[in-house]
Amino acid sequence: MCKTDKFLYHRKLWEMKVRLLGETKVDKLRSSFVSRSRMSLWMIRAVTVLLLWSCFVHLMALGEMWGPRLFKGWPSCFSQHDLSAVAEMRSLPAKIALPPKRVYENNGYLMVSCNGGLNQMRAAICDMVTVARFMNVTLVVPELDKTSFWNDPSEFKDIFDVDHFITSLRDEVRILKELPPRVKKRVELGMYHAMPPISWSNMSYYQNQILPLVKKHKVLHLNKTDSRLANNGLPVEVQKLRCRVNFNGLKFTPQIEELGRRVVSILREKGPFLVLHLRYEMDMLAFSGCSHGCNPEEEEELTRMRYAYPWWKEKVINSEVKRKEGLCPLTPEETALTLTALGIDRNVQLYIAAGEIYGGERRMKALTDAFPNVVRKETLLDSSDLDFCRNHSSQMAALDYLVAVESDIFVPTNDGNMARVVEGHRRFLGFKKTIQLNRKFLVKLIDEYTEGLLTWDVFSSMVKAFHSTRMGSPKRRLVIPNKPKEEDYFYANPQECLQLLDEPLRVI
Repeated sequence: MCKTDKFLYHRKLWEMKVRLLGETKVDKLRSSFVSRSRMSLWMIRAVTVLLLWSCFVHLMALGEMWGPRLFKGWPSCFSQHDLSAVAEMRSLPAKIALPPKRVYENNGYLMVSCNGGLNQMRAAICDMVTVARFMNVTLVVPELDKTSFWNDPSEFKDIFDVDHFITSLRDEVRILKELPPRVKKRVELGMYHAMPPISWSNMSYYQNQILPLVKKHKVLHLNKTDSRLANNGLPVEVQKLRCRVNFNGLKFTPQIEELGRRVVSILREKGPFLVLHLRYEMDMLAFSGCSHGCNPEEEEELTRMRYAYPWWKEKVINSEVKRKEGLCPLTPEETALTLTALGIDRNVQLYIAAGEIYGGERRMKALTDAFPNVVRKETLLDSSDLDFCRNHSSQMAALDYLVAVESDIFVPTNDGNMARVVEGHRRFLGFKKTIQLNRKFLVKLIDEYTEGLLTWDVFSSMVKAFHSTRMGSPKRRLVIPNKPKEEDYFYANPQECLQLLDEPLRVI
C-alpha cells in the first residue's frame, strides 16, 4: 500500500471513530434529556397533587365554617359507609391543649374531708381548691363523705372526672391523687395536723392562721369543709377561681354525663320540661321537723328518725310554727297549687329531681292530678341504665343536677344546697329561668285560699305578682355584715363571674 493510500485509510478510520464517538455522546445527551423530562413530569405531578389536596382541605374547612349552606345541592361523593366513618372520627374526643403547670414554692400538703350531700361537698371542693392555691400548697384529691345520712360509699373518682379536675386546674394549683410515698409515710405515723377550719372565714384567716400550721406540720388535714369560706368581702380573683373550679374544673364522670345527656334528649324530644326539686323526702322532713299533712303514724316515724341521729341537734320541733316561718319544704299539695297559680302549663313535662317522696303515690296524687306528665329518671330510663349508680345517692343526685341545669324552668321547693348551687349554675349559663319560691309568703296565702278567704283569681294574681322578680334575673348578692349565714349564698349568685345582661342590677 502506498503512502497516499495509507493516509486515506487512516483518515477514514479516524472519521469513523469520530462518528462513533459522536453518536455515543448524542445517545448520552438523548438519554439525559429523557431522564430530565421524566423528572420534570414527576415534579409537576407531585406539585399538582399537593395543590389539589390543599384546595380540598381548605374547602373542607370552609364547609365546617359555613355548614351545609356552602355545599347545598352538591352531589355527595361519599358512600354511606364513608359518611359513617367521618361521623365516627368526629365523635372522637378532640385533643385539648392543657394549661401550663403553675410553678411555685410548695408550702406543704393539704388533705380535706368533705361533709354533707353532693352539692354541699361540691361547694366545699371549690373553696378548698381556692384556699390551696392562695396558700401555695399541694392539694390531695378531696375525700367525700361516706358517713352521713345517705351512707354513700362513692369516691371522688366515682362522681367527678378526676383527671380533668387535676389537669384543667394545673395552672393554678398542684393537685395529686394521693400523697407522695415519703409524705404518706409521715401521715401513717401520725405526723400531721387535723382540724376543722372556722366557718365563713376570709383569706386573711387562711394566710395568717392556717398557712403557718401547714408550714409547721408539712401536712394539714381539714376534716370539715362546708361553708368555710365567706360569701363576700373576698378579692375578685378569689371569687373567680371558685367559679372556675365549679363551672370548669368539676365535671361528672363520662358515664354520668352521657346518661344525663340521654335523659335531656328524651325530654327534649317531647317538648319543654320543668325540673321540680321536690325536697319532700323522709330525711328532710325528719331533720326539719316538718310534718304538715302527715298522719299521726308518720309524725311518730319522723320523730324517731330525728332522735336516731345524734348530730341532728334540734329534737323538739313545732312543725306548724316552723311552717309559718317558711322553714319547711312545700308539700306536694302546696306545690301543685303554687305551680298552677303561677300559670305553668298543666301539660308540661314535670321532672321530679328527688329521692323517694314521703307518703308515696298518696301524697303525690294532688300533683299528678294537676300535672299529668310527671316523670322521673326511673321512668325515662331502663332499669339497667341506672345499675351503676343505684344505691349511690350522690351519683343519682349528679344525674338530677345535670337535668336540672338544662331544664327550661327550675323550681326548688326548699332552700337547700342543690337548689342554690343549681340556681347559680343556671345564672352562669345566661340567667336561665329559676323560680325562687318564698315559702313564708306562699303558706300564708295557701291557708287563706283553702279557708275560702281568697278567690282563685286573687290568689293566682298575688302569687304571680310576688314572684315576678324572683325568676333568676341579675341582682346583687345580699350582704349582711357580721351575719354571713343570713347573706345570699355565693354559689347561688356568683355575681363576680357572670356576664350581666342589659338589665341593670338591682337589690331585691
